[in-house]
Amino acid sequence: MADGSAEKGKALFSQCDACHEIGAKARNRTGPILNNIVGRDAATRTGYVYSRGMRNAASEGLVWTEETLDGYIANPRGYVRGNRMAYAGMRDKASRADLIAFLRTLKFPEPIEERSYR
Repeated sequence: MADGSAEKGKALFSQCDACHEIGAKARNRTGPILNNIVGRDAATRTGYVYSRGMRNAASEGLVWTEETLDGYIANPRGYVRGNRMAYAGMRDKASRADLIAFLRTLKFPEPIEERSYR
């Protein structure tokens, strides 16, 4: 995957922040916290209730690599059938590379206790 610009990706994250929080004090919202997402096994954020589709994908070994994130961000409903994410997808490959570059920077200690709004 081509390297993107984390700075540009940070601006693009505004498309995600209505549902996802990031940062040291992040909490699960409509979507799970996205800290440390690159390299994380899917559906493993504690305190978040995942859809059956996402749990099924996780049981089949889905890991959020740069490549799988690229596919998911491009078409969430097509990539993981039965997931609840309402986002229609980011069609532009360069924009996805920028967003993923930003997601790579989200390295924070895991919270001791996570609470969900669900």
